[in-house]
Amino acid sequence: MTNPANLKALFDSEAFEREYHCDAPLGAFCAEEGTHFALWAPTAQAVTLRLYGEGHWGEAFACLPLVRGARGLWTADLGDNLDGVYYDYEVTVDGQMRQTADPYARACGANGWRSMVIDLARTDPEGWADDCAPKRQTEDIIYELHVRDFSWDASSGVPEAYRGKYKALTIDGTRRGGKGRTPTCLAHLKHLGVTHVQLLPVYDYGSVDECADPRNPYVFNWGYDPVNYNVPEGSYATDPCHGEVRIRELKEAVQALHRAGLRVVMDVVYNHTYHLDSWLFRTAPWYHYRQNEDGSASNGSGCGSEIATERSMCARYILDSVLYWAEEYHIDGFRFDLMGLMDAPLMERIRAELDRRYGDGEKLVYGEPWTGGTPHARPGTALCHKQQLRHLHTGIGAFCDGLRDAVKGSVFHAREGGFVNGGPFSAQQLEDCIRGYAGPDERDVFSAPSQTIAYLSAHDDWTLWDKLVMTIAGDRRFVPLRGEILRANRLAAATYLCCQGRPFFLGGEEFGRTKLGERNSYRSSLRINRMDWNRAGRCRALVDYYRGLIALRRKLPALYDKGPQAGARLWEVREIGPRAAAVWMDNAGEGSVFGELLLCFNYDQADAYMQLPQGEWTVLADGEDSFLHEHPYTAEGRTRIAGMACLILGR
Repeated sequence: MTNPANLKALFDSEAFEREYHCDAPLGAFCAEEGTHFALWAPTAQAVTLRLYGEGHWGEAFACLPLVRGARGLWTADLGDNLDGVYYDYEVTVDGQMRQTADPYARACGANGWRSMVIDLARTDPEGWADDCAPKRQTEDIIYELHVRDFSWDASSGVPEAYRGKYKALTIDGTRRGGKGRTPTCLAHLKHLGVTHVQLLPVYDYGSVDECADPRNPYVFNWGYDPVNYNVPEGSYATDPCHGEVRIRELKEAVQALHRAGLRVVMDVVYNHTYHLDSWLFRTAPWYHYRQNEDGSASNGSGCGSEIATERSMCARYILDSVLYWAEEYHIDGFRFDLMGLMDAPLMERIRAELDRRYGDGEKLVYGEPWTGGTPHARPGTALCHKQQLRHLHTGIGAFCDGLRDAVKGSVFHAREGGFVNGGPFSAQQLEDCIRGYAGPDERDVFSAPSQTIAYLSAHDDWTLWDKLVMTIAGDRRFVPLRGEILRANRLAAATYLCCQGRPFFLGGEEFGRTKLGERNSYRSSLRINRMDWNRAGRCRALVDYYRGLIALRRKLPALYDKGPQAGARLWEVREIGPRAAAVWMDNAGEGSVFGELLLCFNYDQADAYMQLPQGEWTVLADGEDSFLHEHPYTAEGRTRIAGMACLILGR
């Protein structure tokens, strides 16, 4: 058997890329005249195709050898249209035979072990050809949700059969319940005013048994464990055993979200696979994986299966996958998990190709500019970590963890606070946050606000509410939706929603979502992860505060400007108290009512006072009401900023 260390040297060589890079279509393709199978397995000595009538059980009814061609390509052509037939391969490398599904599969059976030949046209819902994303607004507001926890709770307004499913995302309006009409969770999103829904992984992942009872609250995972990159996850389908159902139902969900005025972002995890022993490994052992010098698997992902994105066929696989989701499922953007492990040239290619096909900036591209460990990429490979961002296309964005930690405190230390919960504050750091970064070490990271994802909460780490509870109330887990923590939540929201960049928040942050202090709930019970829609009703005032800030932000060019010169809009920052500062900005722009904007933030319990710049100012929002811009009043001279509150004014 070939030594893994020798394979690393071989696969990293230019000679191997020249001889084995392949641009032929890969996967299974059916038509009336027949079905074509193509698999890239450059080191294989033999490949056998096996056909099945069922996707999860039963023996193969046919076994056929594939023919080896140039550039590591193995093919078979059958005279029948095999739409709906399941298949896998036996791949022999160095005398060892491995059974594998097709890495390029576009459909599969339950739990993804068998691939499926599919005529994708028959999975299109009615009107799919006319489906398109809603028109872009002046600002992108991204709302992160998990398909299962979004609607699993009985208070979601979704029929029981659809709770936790793609179908839940198609149920709009209200439905009759025990206490009258109940708004659905989709109606809540529309009312809130967000523009983009970011779905936690909806490709086929491995940690959940798709055949398990969906009512079981312990059948749950976030899904950062990819198995079939180009197939929807089956546990979110009403029938995971018939491969076409999950495809149709995800398309229906995207279509319904588009009709509701929402664009759809897909969370993609190309940096690692569920196991090292993946379909990619079984078809071409070690080619798609980074290795240490001794040949063992590199662990830059923290999962022991770090993908070698810089190798040409691996890069092709990822680019093909992104473009496939954009074309076949009408996905409007991509959030890259551990983007710091992706190589910069590939990310540039993805950005360029999406722009070429769909228009500049139409598809959002952003990710995490960090890793889960130490990567071992081919020497000379530029990776998309923080310091690389300034060299990338301004349409490739990244989460600003510095801003997050400045406002609410470290995600690594439960008791460490930020501006809103007793931690360090300075006017300079507030200024940095408003510009879309959070400190001197980040000033040269983001080259334009278009690269900044401004956020305080995501699926990772503590929810914003739980972090505030731990830093303000101590060990208490159940805290009333009122008082000091509620004020801190409103002030935190006002802060990051007044920062340049693209706002992003975890679904439920707007109603004080809690996971009862659990930091990493990736496989916890749905009783921890579910979105509690009764809580949304009890905390309607906080929901409305977020809703007003979102509506106001769309009117303020000083905040939604994404150009490289947007930072110049910030004219002056003035300290107005020991933990308070005011930011004066240029708000001129098309359709803007106010040419100047004044943002005042008071992170102290005591009131602060400020002498406003000369003239009459219109109050647009304060710490209690973010809808003052719809019924404003004026202020001038010496003005009070209440403790733990903001004051937003225009002139």
